[in-house]
Amino acid sequence: MKSRSLRRGAAATIAALTVAGAAWAASPSALAAPEPATAPPQWSGLDVRDYPGPVPTTAGTLISKVPLDAGLSVPGAAKAYRIHYATPDQHNRPASSTGAVFVPGGTPPRGGWPMIAWAHGTTGLGDSCTPSAQPRSARDAAYLGHWLRQGYAVVATDYVGLGTPGLMSYLNGESEAHSIVDSVKAARQMDLPLASRWAIVGQSQGAGAALGGARRATELSAGSGLDYRGVVATGTPANIELLLGLGGPAFPPVTLPAALNTYAAYILAGFADARPDLDPLSIMTPTGRRLIGAARTLCYPEMTALMKGRDLRTMFRAPISSLPGAQAALTRYMGTPYSGYDRPIFLGQGLLDTDVPAPSALSLYGQMRANDQPVELHVYPDKDHSGTVIASMADSTPFLARIMR
Repeated sequence: MKSRSLRRGAAATIAALTVAGAAWAASPSALAAPEPATAPPQWSGLDVRDYPGPVPTTAGTLISKVPLDAGLSVPGAAKAYRIHYATPDQHNRPASSTGAVFVPGGTPPRGGWPMIAWAHGTTGLGDSCTPSAQPRSARDAAYLGHWLRQGYAVVATDYVGLGTPGLMSYLNGESEAHSIVDSVKAARQMDLPLASRWAIVGQSQGAGAALGGARRATELSAGSGLDYRGVVATGTPANIELLLGLGGPAFPPVTLPAALNTYAAYILAGFADARPDLDPLSIMTPTGRRLIGAARTLCYPEMTALMKGRDLRTMFRAPISSLPGAQAALTRYMGTPYSGYDRPIFLGQGLLDTDVPAPSALSLYGQMRANDQPVELHVYPDKDHSGTVIASMADSTPFLARIMR
């Protein structure tokens, strides 16, 4: 009975996302202002794009740290660092990631500052897109500054492969989970007054990463002395794999907004890298191959400009479903877990979101409730994808205060 209801739920999700996509494509609100061009990266003296090793075999081992360039810090940070640490890649091989650590000012509480692991949204797959080597957006700077003023240290992973060797595995929940948990392990080796209590906070791509990390946090941090408490996720891209699995020469039947086209290209680039055994590029047209190649290097502003007005159908010469086991592989690659959580979950969703469709997070909430997960949903009817981040603070601040006691 449950499997039948879940199949009906999946079908309903696909239908809702398809209808919503068509509506957004025709809506003036889908026409976003151009993003500012990506600036040259600032590595703060720690450029490890071609790091030759050695990589410690113990995930979460801190490899090196440097003070973060002052222009890359955020309001409320008394100290800021760029770190390099060991974490496995999407092929489960020893690899490394970078990130930033922001510490509040003032006297730390007894036991040290509790930590928030920040999981960032889409910036791109190329090394120039690395968040710890770029100024934070005004929204993210305000958001992270808020948590610092609340008395939390912020540990912000870049995800493995972004600014380090290899390709960042976009929306790969398993890979991102390791990057998040291991960043917190590494931060605790920095001789800073950091507590064992920690939570995960993520937006957009980072919301999916945060939930993947939340599902595995207790397991992956076992034996480290860390005390994981819960997760905040806004604009979560859940169940997208159900829609992407229909991709091909005849689907989607509408031209999507540039942001959704860009996300699709990033997913396909990451999936092709993670699953070479399926040879996803074999079903792509020359145009599709070219766009996926661009997705591997172009940051979000440049990629959205390239993908504006694109018909995704022109990328395919055969449907994704023609690849053996494609849907199951996509689910393993990017499916957001809806069961198995052991700590509280906060989901926030704006109903005017044209980047991540509201049916995505709302369907996830239904799945979580059906599986008796410790989840609460907060809906913001007049907020879009970005606006939900700041609006949600009124609810997520007391949520974190409660679970971090």
